Amino acid sequence: MSQPALRAPLLLDDESISRTLSRIAHEIIERNDDLETVALVGIHTRGVPLAQRLRRLVEERSGETLALGQLDITFHRDDVHVRAGQAPRRPQPLVRDTKLEFELEGRTVILVDDVLYTGRTIRAAIDALFEYGRPDRVQLAVLADRGHRELPIRPDYVGKNLPTSRDERIQVQLVEIDEVDRILLVSAKEEES
Repeated sequence: MSQPALRAPLLLDDESISRTLSRIAHEIIERNDDLETVALVGIHTRGVPLAQRLRRLVEERSGETLALGQLDITFHRDDVHVRAGQAPRRPQPLVRDTKLEFELEGRTVILVDDVLYTGRTIRAAIDALFEYGRPDRVQLAVLADRGHRELPIRPDYVGKNLPTSRDERIQVQLVEIDEVDRILLVSAKEEES
């Protein structure tokens, strides 16, 4: 993974991310009376370690260990195409494992992702999730909401609202994947260099 230019503004550091996740964990506990029926499902890639962290935080604060899963949405995305033997227009994502080792029926499933942008990733995640069963409720937790929705999707739990322009991108880096916890604002020009 290419590193952004050093001049990319730091939006959240490791301490801010930690506080933000702590607040989301408290909100999950407050809004769900029966934590035994709640499952956290991380959307690959960075939603998975975020879901793991939220699970630990909820357990520390409530004593309840939530079911944990991970979801690959590759084949449900509307930007993954193979066109009549031609090369795809964009780089295609890697296919990863889906692990849902619990029944979805009777559960509140909280989908966890790093950044909410157009809503298309979440639409794909809901489609993928329903292939495995029908939960009672689906909620959404995101570390950052950058706006620019194209679909009527709204998160239940938001770490930070980080309004951006369309030529900017929120880059979440997590220690489990990137060896550092931080959120940067990256312009399209910086991303190309």
